[in-house]
Amino acid sequence: MPAQPSPVEVPKGDHHKVLIVGAGAAGIAVASSLICRDPSLDVAIIDPAEVHYYQPGWTMVGAGIFQAPSTARTMASTIPAGVQWIKARVETFDPQAQTVSLNDGRVLSYEQLVVCPGLKLDWDAIEGLSQTLGRNGVTSNYRYDLAPYTWQLVQNLREGRALFTQPPMPIKCAGAPQKALYLSCDHWLRNGRLGNIQAQFFNAGGVLFGVPDYVPALMEYIDKYAVDLQYAHRLVAVDGPGKRATFVRTLPDGSTETCIQPFDMLHVVPPQVAPEFIHNSPLADQAGWIDVDPATLRHKHYGNIHALGDGINTSNAKTAAAARKQAPVVANNVLVALGRLPNLAHYDGYGSCPLTVERGKIVLAEFTYGGKLSPSFPRWLLDGRRPTRLAWLLKAQILPPLYWRCMLKGREWLAKPRVTAEGLR
Repeated sequence: MPAQPSPVEVPKGDHHKVLIVGAGAAGIAVASSLICRDPSLDVAIIDPAEVHYYQPGWTMVGAGIFQAPSTARTMASTIPAGVQWIKARVETFDPQAQTVSLNDGRVLSYEQLVVCPGLKLDWDAIEGLSQTLGRNGVTSNYRYDLAPYTWQLVQNLREGRALFTQPPMPIKCAGAPQKALYLSCDHWLRNGRLGNIQAQFFNAGGVLFGVPDYVPALMEYIDKYAVDLQYAHRLVAVDGPGKRATFVRTLPDGSTETCIQPFDMLHVVPPQVAPEFIHNSPLADQAGWIDVDPATLRHKHYGNIHALGDGINTSNAKTAAAARKQAPVVANNVLVALGRLPNLAHYDGYGSCPLTVERGKIVLAEFTYGGKLSPSFPRWLLDGRRPTRLAWLLKAQILPPLYWRCMLKGREWLAKPRVTAEGLR
């Protein structure tokens, strides 16, 4: 096996042919895709984290199906051989000078920049939440250390009220708030407790899921579990010791009212925003997200900058499946910009959300821009609009090794980019 890379001490003013900001799913995948296409390419990746997480697994941890350590690996083990790891945090961008500044004072220059910083989970936007997370029955599968607490709460709850929340869009994995609901209810149903537990789902939006084709199957489970489904409710405060959650409800006429709900268990999904160093940068649009062309993923104003993952302003679902399809597109188009490939690749907005509706069955939502269905398998084999055992096997047994061994290694099974005859303009 090749030696694992170590953090690189980069002198001030050091230059790289391709500089990647962020070593999450998107960053590692695009680095691997670049190196697989051109092993001689000078690529460096910037990230301060010691650990790389398989975040799609945390919902399964919260249901007792996966163990949390199986979703984590050292960052060093995921960095592709031949890619330099700069263990630091980016603070500012200067696209005119083609440099980025790091938190330790270093300045790096680049020929091509790829930005994939993810997004920020804004726990502090909900009053009192940070002080009570992980205790008083308040949990979230959106954090590695809290997903096991979700499973502990689900196992221990015998009666009472279990509240599940979903904030305003955009969020990463829009189906994850529901997955926590369904898997918890499934456990209580199988153990004869659901009759004594009132499950409630407070959704800040106005629909259960953004692609209508999948809603009928999901509503069958809302009915099966007797879930009290509430739309237009945004969580704004949590009193952990008092076991009370405060929501702002938007009424049909646009006015709002405040309502307080008692709980015995509360699963919270926090609001999600662009990281501050992105939001305040020249790369951001008015909403703070990285401003890219939705097809080529090239920045709309800076031709030598591309971006992908959760931090961009495209309308696709913010999922690992989207990053898996975006990474080869960006790798291809960076090489086009460098004059090493002739034709651009286009991203069609593909995203996938395996909606785990019970232990052993999943509604596999796959769609592109505009909510157009985009199944990976023929309908006779797997109809994603219905809950199937095959989709469960895909989620539980195939997708984790696909992530670690294919996506993060530049092996593009079912992710080859669509290349056009169009060159860079």
